[in-house]
Amino acid sequence: MDKRRKEIIVHPRGTGRSVYQEVLDLQLQLFQQATALKLQALPTENHLLFCEHEPTYTLGKNGSMDNMLFVPENVGAAFHTIDRGGDITFHGPGQLVVYPIFDLDNFGIGTARFVEILEEAVIHTLKHFGITSDRLPGAAGIWVNQSTFPKKVCAIGIKVSRHITMHGIAININTDLAWFSKIVPCGLQDKGVTSIAELTGKVYTFNEVENV
Repeated sequence: MDKRRKEIIVHPRGTGRSVYQEVLDLQLQLFQQATALKLQALPTENHLLFCEHEPTYTLGKNGSMDNMLFVPENVGAAFHTIDRGGDITFHGPGQLVVYPIFDLDNFGIGTARFVEILEEAVIHTLKHFGITSDRLPGAAGIWVNQSTFPKKVCAIGIKVSRHITMHGIAININTDLAWFSKIVPCGLQDKGVTSIAELTGKVYTFNEVENV
């Protein structure tokens, strides 16, 4: 081990069941703080937010409104257009959402490697619960049944500016999958969505998945 390498500290924070806008505001606050420190060549901190959202649909900067099949307010859901990559997705009860606000320079990695590490973390987490999953060429996220009818179990969408990250991953633990029938998830017509509960027949707590 290189003893000259500084210790990397990550501050985890749980926000519980939260309105999407409140957590987005917190992300922006932490992101802007890190950016301001970096512009002054001062040390930055790394934050990891864990939460569960009230029903919300979000549309990424490259997404299309054609993939929304209804008016969100009519079914009691919020809607936000945001600056992450990817198309449209759902966040809501039963889904663990994780937002890393990291300065990648603290870790000595670039954006591509950061995404790979996020993917690997999810793959290993799902393996812990007996689920075999992997990447799917040409489609972001983590998938099962890749060779037959692919189903996404975890969505990934990030923003990176000055090597500081925002947004993150959403793992379906025991999400009501009916919410996804109201959209074309991530703009992919020929693929589905699943959850840990559907794949294992068991309901795990958020703490169990967070700890892994």
